Amino acid sequence: EVQLVESGGGWVQPGGSLRLSCVASGFNFEDYSISWFRRAPGKQREGVSAIHGTDGTTVYEDSVKGRFSISRDNANRTVYLQMNNLNYDDTAVYYCGAQWALTTTTSGGPDRYGVDYWGKGTLVIVSS
Repeated sequence: EVQLVESGGGWVQPGGSLRLSCVASGFNFEDYSISWFRRAPGKQREGVSAIHGTDGTTVYEDSVKGRFSISRDNANRTVYLQMNNLNYDDTAVYYCGAQWALTTTTSGGPDRYGVDYWGKGTLVIVSS
C-alpha cells in the first residue's frame, strides 16, 4: 500500500520556523520526485517546492525562495521542508506528493497535475 505521511505542522508566530517531514512507503522512493504543496483557506492547492529523486535537484515557488529549503533522505524514505521566516500568507494545509515526472509552473513551483500519490496533509498556522 502506498502511503505518504506528513508531520511537523503546528502553530508558529510570524518570523518563526517549522520543519515538515514526509515519510513514504509502498513505492520505489528513489525513482520519484517528492513535492510539497499547500492549500490556504479559500485558495487552490499550489506547489511550494520539489526535489528530484535521481539527482536531488530542487525547485521553489517564487514566494518561498530564500525562506524554505527542501531535502531528502533516501535511506529513510523521508523528505523535509524547512520553513523559515514564516508569515501569515504561509498559513495552509501542507501536503506532500510523489511524481514520476516532475513539471513546474510559471512561478517556479511543482505543478499539482501529474502527482501520482498524495499524503493527507499537515496544518501550519502562522499567527501572533
